[in-house]
Amino acid sequence: MMLRRMLGILTVALSCCVAASAMAQTAASKSKSHASRSKPKSDGKAEAKPPSAGSAEPTLVGQYGNWGAYVAMPSGKKVCFALAKPSSSKTNPPNRPRDPAYAFVSTRPGEKVTNEVSIMIGYQLKPGADSMLEIGKAKYAMYAQGDGLWIKNAAEEERMVDAMRKGSDAVVTGVSGKGTESTDVFSLKGLAQALDKLAQDCKR
Repeated sequence: MMLRRMLGILTVALSCCVAASAMAQTAASKSKSHASRSKPKSDGKAEAKPPSAGSAEPTLVGQYGNWGAYVAMPSGKKVCFALAKPSSSKTNPPNRPRDPAYAFVSTRPGEKVTNEVSIMIGYQLKPGADSMLEIGKAKYAMYAQGDGLWIKNAAEEERMVDAMRKGSDAVVTGVSGKGTESTDVFSLKGLAQALDKLAQDCKR
């Protein structure tokens, strides 16, 4: 049951990541002079749907500490990603209900996208409310779309991934549409090894 539930979570996450990221990339390509990434134009409900017919369930190709390395072929296009759940989560006010949160770093060779970071926060985020991802003293602004977070300034993403490779924890904060504040701590143990594995398996 646990494996089936995890595959379900991965499938929804994969669908959301691919759809939103593709729209963000399209918007960004139309305005390359802007440093910040354009927000994907979609509603949160559409992002929560599973992939369309012809998609494949993600396959675990390696487990490294807290991070699993997965490969999938939605619509015949290879997608690779490392995924982890938080090592700790809390809300303010405390104990507010929410779906499981998780972070993943995805690569899509067909779109020439490498190591794109996204956080699925487990609730609908407050529209227009920016969030933050912190690694040690480094802070990276994240923008909210539905129940997902992506880095606000795409030019900083490579630096953020490098910090995640070397860091011990990533702390992610967000605000729900009802004003509930959340703090999730993701252990970064094993991420570097997971990304190295995917770099080999996702070359084409």
